[in-house]
Amino acid sequence: MQQHESKPRLPVVDITTATPAQKEVLDDILKGPRGNLAGPFLSWIHSPELAQPAQKLGAFCRYHTQLPLRLSELAILCTAAKWQAQAEWQIHYPIAIEAGLDADNVERIRLGRPPAFEARDEQMIWEFVEELYENRRISEPLYREAQERFGIEVLVNLVGLLGYYSLVAMTLNVFHVRHGQAPLPFDEPAGSAAE
Repeated sequence: MQQHESKPRLPVVDITTATPAQKEVLDDILKGPRGNLAGPFLSWIHSPELAQPAQKLGAFCRYHTQLPLRLSELAILCTAAKWQAQAEWQIHYPIAIEAGLDADNVERIRLGRPPAFEARDEQMIWEFVEELYENRRISEPLYREAQERFGIEVLVNLVGLLGYYSLVAMTLNVFHVRHGQAPLPFDEPAGSAAE
């Protein structure tokens, strides 16, 4: 992990001088299940009409997919690793470990190496995410197994979660969003840091 100085690319929105539309979104986020503005929200707030439906979708994807927390957090970390999204990993890593994921396997994912989860549902989530991001499709055997294991509704929710967290990762990467002062989990590509 590296320490890296990178300036955010967007101006900070001051809640006291935010527009009414911005204040409404920020209030909804702060009163919702997250209770904080960590992640993409202070980037999205520059477009309140995007921010409001995106944050509502995010609340569903994070809290209501019907996946156990360890599996949804695993899917989020797999997405963060694929996009090398610094803040996404920084925010979700401790949640994933607290939810019961094996730290050694999570580290293998961060490094781009295949994990070896003992629990089939965890290994299946990793295989599903890996196959979807690498092939942009899911093979019939894996699809059948996932549908049998999770059911159609949860499988649809999983795909939605992956799409949402890809949007989050892109937002965080483009606008140089970081979480705290912790060392960065991924190397920054040359020329991408703000000077």
